[in-house]
Amino acid sequence: MVRSDPLGNPVTGDEDSTRAAVDDFVLGLLAYETRAAGILEAAERDPDSCLANVYAGFLCLLLESAEGAARATRYLRAAERRESGATARERLNVALLRAWAGDDLASALAACERLSDDHPRDLVAVKLHQYLEFNRGNAPEMLRVALKVGEANGDVAYLHGMTAFAYEQCHLLDAAEAAARRALALSAKEPWAQHALAHVLLTRGRIDEGAAFLERQRDTWTDLSSFMLTHLWWHLALFYLSQGRDARVLDVYDRQVWGVAKDYSQDQVGAVSLLARLELAGIDVGDRWRELGEYLAARAVDTVQPFLTLQYVYGLARAGRPEATTLLAAVRRHALEAPPLTRGVWRDVALPACTGLAAHARHDHETAWRELSAAMPRLAEVGGSHAQRDLFEQVLLDAAAKTGRWIFVQQQLELRRAGDHDGVPVNLALADAYDQLRLPGLAAAARARAAATRAAHTT
Repeated sequence: MVRSDPLGNPVTGDEDSTRAAVDDFVLGLLAYETRAAGILEAAERDPDSCLANVYAGFLCLLLESAEGAARATRYLRAAERRESGATARERLNVALLRAWAGDDLASALAACERLSDDHPRDLVAVKLHQYLEFNRGNAPEMLRVALKVGEANGDVAYLHGMTAFAYEQCHLLDAAEAAARRALALSAKEPWAQHALAHVLLTRGRIDEGAAFLERQRDTWTDLSSFMLTHLWWHLALFYLSQGRDARVLDVYDRQVWGVAKDYSQDQVGAVSLLARLELAGIDVGDRWRELGEYLAARAVDTVQPFLTLQYVYGLARAGRPEATTLLAAVRRHALEAPPLTRGVWRDVALPACTGLAAHARHDHETAWRELSAAMPRLAEVGGSHAQRDLFEQVLLDAAAKTGRWIFVQQQLELRRAGDHDGVPVNLALADAYDQLRLPGLAAAARARAAATRAAHTT
């Protein structure tokens, strides 16, 4: 029997419980809700469902670990056994899972393209297409895919949220804000649109507006996956950090960013990223690196994604863990052995970036400067968003300051202040730079801006 999912796509199978699980996966994936995980039980209960097994495989791959890829292969085999009785769309989804699980990125992207060509309401495929392109820094392709299916999905808030984030990653901020607000008009709970709008407000230096916006949205952060929940809090913490609310940022780290799913990749890198930013802003983080390092130790040979690996390396090195050296060796090997489509990124970008980040964490700032400077022009290719990759620029700036490169520091900090005029960390860093450059008046002005911002946000 052929029925339809919530977006009108045909689904084969007779089991009502499996069909409900497929529906929950479709909407749960798009909404970043925990109900998506129910597809794993459905696939186990109904091995004859081709699509349930495909979706279970997708979910395993989204764990972003070698273990997840191994689990996905088992679901792929089950889906392949039922492929002959599946619809054309379901067979294309099998092809996508096969290519993705086999680390054949070119074929995976081709399958996504064919799916959105033939089935523009298959927003799971569109979401995964964006995800795969995001992980290699291809923002224009993220946007093209969303726009391609826009006319067929004008009524779907999730599509507008996906479009908004793609616009933002292309630096098309007016269009990004408009798309995000359209999504939120359709569904105030749409978390990816909230996330995209937070990016816009941060990039434009609308710090107080951004903090207030996310604070208003907090009541809608229900039933979210650990990534989406912790990541929205992470964005709120960035606004608080700019406002000089140091104690509140530490509290957000302890309660909201670190502690939801400590073994999950995205929760781990979010914690690394926020803890590093706190230290770079001169805030004492106490013993927090030690506990984080205990969980990161499991990533000692993890080269699933370069963006993730960069942060694993930094966190392990900052925690003083020997696994940092092990992971650096794994990156060197992978730079030689990765598939052709990604080998250059690992060799020319990820390897020097990992080397520089580990050096910075170990207080070897000259090496950090040299290696990060080499990687920085192509850093977008490792994936991650502008806001996430900004950590690496901050580390480079700190290495420049620690090695006395004050002209570079001043130039870069003033460019940064254009998007965060009164931010506390950027102005305190500028004050130090102007002191070193013998410009006491400018140093005093920067300190005054920081003090005024901090005084305006006393809670």
